[in-house]
Amino acid sequence: MVKILDALVDEVGNNQNHKLAPAMETIGNLIANYENREYKIKDASPIDVLKYLMHEQDLKQSDLKEIGSQGVVSEILTGKRTFNLEQIKKISSKFQVSPLVFI
Repeated sequence: MVKILDALVDEVGNNQNHKLAPAMETIGNLIANYENREYKIKDASPIDVLKYLMHEQDLKQSDLKEIGSQGVVSEILTGKRTFNLEQIKKISSKFQVSPLVFI
């Protein structure tokens, strides 16, 4: 279905008046519904996001001086402390992600 959708996108583009536009939209919706049903993405907590980003960039607690001492980072990673606004600004800038992922 994805290959068919790709071919339709190549053919139709952004032309909503194209005779295949309704088919493209229907197939796109069917694929999206299937993926949402079969491949649900769990919500991630701000701590999960931070741990993931640290893992992806091979960083240690000591590499996150932007948000505080190693003790502060440890407390955040264990859930004993939450991010404050200044930490959120700095850490989202460091990882180039939206600050919303840490709220």
